[in-house]
Amino acid sequence: MSALTIGILLPLLGTMLGSAFVFFMRKEIPDRLQKTLLGFASGVMVAASVWSLLIPSIEMANESVLPAAIGFMAGIGFLLLIDELTPHLHVGSQKAEGLKSRLSRTMMLALAVTIHNLPEGMAVGVVFAGEGQGLSLSAALAVSIGIAIQNIPEGAIISMPMYAEGNSRLKSFLIGSLSGVVEPLGSIAILLLAGVLGVALPYLLAFAAGAMMYVVVEELIPETAQGRHTNLSTIGFALGFVLMMAMDVLLA
Repeated sequence: MSALTIGILLPLLGTMLGSAFVFFMRKEIPDRLQKTLLGFASGVMVAASVWSLLIPSIEMANESVLPAAIGFMAGIGFLLLIDELTPHLHVGSQKAEGLKSRLSRTMMLALAVTIHNLPEGMAVGVVFAGEGQGLSLSAALAVSIGIAIQNIPEGAIISMPMYAEGNSRLKSFLIGSLSGVVEPLGSIAILLLAGVLGVALPYLLAFAAGAMMYVVVEELIPETAQGRHTNLSTIGFALGFVLMMAMDVLLA
């Protein structure tokens, strides 16, 4: 199996691993563990956005910060637009209330994670497309591994509540795993367009960084700041950030 195939599939495998928690744990994730995992995922994504996406974007643009700034803001704007168009993340709106009457909160969470997984898959595709244009194969694999690591808690956070709502363990696992299928699809789509990316690659790297940072700021960090044990999410963030930073530097 080639390094490219492994890199594309790793994020999906991370989601499947997290979803498999449903076979070994009780119906709810302990609050302490959930806070730690969410904080860890946030740290991984922030470090990946900086070291694996934004810095290479600036280096590819001959140290010009403009493509990175434009791409980053475009990534933020893209996720903002998605959140405006999809009611599952804005349950206070009238449109969302109608949908909420037909979908459980967990199913809406699964839909949200699935939609937000697409830019992560695109990020993997972008870094592999940039291999040989300033990005090394090991750096590309570091991004893929980092996203896979942060997908583990996401898979668990979907499958465990699905089981708690009365679904079988197998069905809960499958639904959690399916939320990660869009990631290899996003990677493949970018790779198929690699021949026409050309000078757009620095913008696309920063776009992926912006999309990932949006997920952290809008979804993960607010969740970790609610209720008790918020100090564990801070510790998890620090561990995830340092791990991803070290991986990116050591594998570069």
